[in-house]
Amino acid sequence: MSQTLQAVRGMNDILPEEAAFWELFEETVRSWLKAYGYRPIRMPIVEPTPLFKRAIGEVTDIVEKEMYSFIDGLNGEALTLRPEGTAGCVRAVIEHNLAARQTQRLYYIGQMFRHERPQKGRYRQFHQVGVESFGIAGPDIDAEMILMGARLWNDLGLDGIELQINSLGQPAERALHRAALIAYFEAHAELLDDDAKRRLHSNPLRILDTKNPAMQELCAAAPKLIDYLGAESLAHFEGVQRVLRDAGVPFSINPRLVRGLDYYNQTVFEWVTDKLGAQGTVCAGGRYDGLVEQLGGKPTPACGFAMGVERLVALIKDSGGEPSAPVPDVYVVHQGDAAARLAFRVAEGLRDQGIDVLLHCGGGSFKSQMKKADGSGAVFAVIIGDDEALTGEAQLKPLRTADGVQQKLKVDDLAEAIIGQLIDLDEEE
Repeated sequence: MSQTLQAVRGMNDILPEEAAFWELFEETVRSWLKAYGYRPIRMPIVEPTPLFKRAIGEVTDIVEKEMYSFIDGLNGEALTLRPEGTAGCVRAVIEHNLAARQTQRLYYIGQMFRHERPQKGRYRQFHQVGVESFGIAGPDIDAEMILMGARLWNDLGLDGIELQINSLGQPAERALHRAALIAYFEAHAELLDDDAKRRLHSNPLRILDTKNPAMQELCAAAPKLIDYLGAESLAHFEGVQRVLRDAGVPFSINPRLVRGLDYYNQTVFEWVTDKLGAQGTVCAGGRYDGLVEQLGGKPTPACGFAMGVERLVALIKDSGGEPSAPVPDVYVVHQGDAAARLAFRVAEGLRDQGIDVLLHCGGGSFKSQMKKADGSGAVFAVIIGDDEALTGEAQLKPLRTADGVQQKLKVDDLAEAIIGQLIDLDEEE
């Protein structure tokens, strides 16, 4: 007997009841992004592996441990399921010369893939909303992106999400800080874990992002990058803070906030919550001015962020948010061959007029069909038997009003009667 096939571990089905929450989230997000002038872009799920090595950094957990990479059997090309969206978006902007035409505000929604241990809020296939801007150099766009997050939490009815910010400065400033970090950690080499020892000379900044409890005190006392920032970087960071203060958005400066991707500079930020256990970050991003040039394009200032859909949907459910279930305006009940043929024409005709219709399929008695019509939540039942089919008529029965009167109408008059009564019901509410 063959074994029952199941989904890959960490790659989950989203069933209809759960999907309703996703649709609520996605509809809110698209409306929110449109209000800020962002346009959709869609990139492939599979990209050349060197794209991520160059963009993310070879000495990162994502590239070293988490990417789903393989060799294309047809041409021998090294390919990877995208672990994040910014690199692919930058590749598309360069390839299609988008940033040369005008500043760009872009967004995408889709699957990402990382091979890591599945747990609540962290999966091997997960979904992100990514938001990117190109061609805007000042702190105003950084601040606006942060304000966008504050507005979205309000639109979704979420609370308890806190903002942390930091500045990573420019490469020369990070180089000075890097040297100080190496010297500091070398002086405390006996306290470093294996990961920290491996990263000491390749990427010491990432040591600060350790989750090892035994190293927290050591990292808290390490040299802080903000102490190495020059006047220009400090002014940029202060410009971001000024907008946030003016808007009344609370924030804290977290000097250990470095992000897990090498391409960031200047502003970085995370929105975090304590309502999801260890996986507390729901949205994160920052400025990455050097990435377009690093990947072969012309120097282009850029900024962006990504948010985890699974984590935000979980917060919506925990907060008591409820998606509205799809309810048809009309349920079409029919019995008999001639009635079935007319029922299809009636259903399509009503849909042509903008009426949502659920057409009964699968046979059954009038009584059983009417029970399903009532259970569907439909406002009306349209009832067609072979007698009505012979005369081109149908019965229109209100299902949600106690004093509704069933009436027989010509099928050509159904749409007008239904729309009129729907308008009357809306006005009563």
